Amino acid sequence: MSSEVFTAALVRRLRTSDSISDEDIEVIRALPVTLRSYEAERVIVRDGQRATECCLIVEGFCARSKTLSDGRRQILSIHIPGEIPDLMSLFLHVMDHDLSTLTPCRLCFIRHEVMQQLHRRRPNIAEIFWRHTLIDAAMFREWIVNVGQRPAPARLAHVMVELRERLRVIGRVEGNNFEMPLTQEEIGEALGITSVHANRVIRQLREDGIVELHRGRVTVLDEPRFLELADFDDRYLHQSPAL
Repeated sequence: MSSEVFTAALVRRLRTSDSISDEDIEVIRALPVTLRSYEAERVIVRDGQRATECCLIVEGFCARSKTLSDGRRQILSIHIPGEIPDLMSLFLHVMDHDLSTLTPCRLCFIRHEVMQQLHRRRPNIAEIFWRHTLIDAAMFREWIVNVGQRPAPARLAHVMVELRERLRVIGRVEGNNFEMPLTQEEIGEALGITSVHANRVIRQLREDGIVELHRGRVTVLDEPRFLELADFDDRYLHQSPAL
């Protein structure tokens, strides 16, 4: 199977959010990659590890997280097909967090030296990847505000809307349905609450007729109330070259 199949979601994202030439797209498609499959809940690269390659998500969902000495974990971000969640390892040589799978995943690995050579040969591609690293930082800022200031139902709604808008870019939203394959425990870890509290929040949103989460899929029941609860402004996702 050609690397063009593996990089399809990445190319779709780049065309949406960046001004990128067809020539640069072809260079990205020609990158030598190694495809590996992972089961759910497996560490891809661990906190403290020296990474030697970056991974592109082809299929599945991943998360970045930090684990405290007592075993409690905070999920820092959720990542979807077409994203390279460990791009910073090109320049930050020791990982300061875990990157793990949430679901079974297919991942493409690109060696650091290949990416570094690409950046030197194609400055425009280097700028594009730098822009995506900055977008990651913008998302981190929004997650800090979300966990620190919004009540739990609004926290969950905000994470759901963000995930939907990112999935929409790669064609993974079907009407009022989209994937969110997190357990109640993982939702709690993303929102900074217990799994018991997460269960109550999920039930509250369903009983209020706003949104339903069932078997890893979200169904939006009332779009205006969903957006109002989330207090969502998509500018921080920068899903246009003009933003």
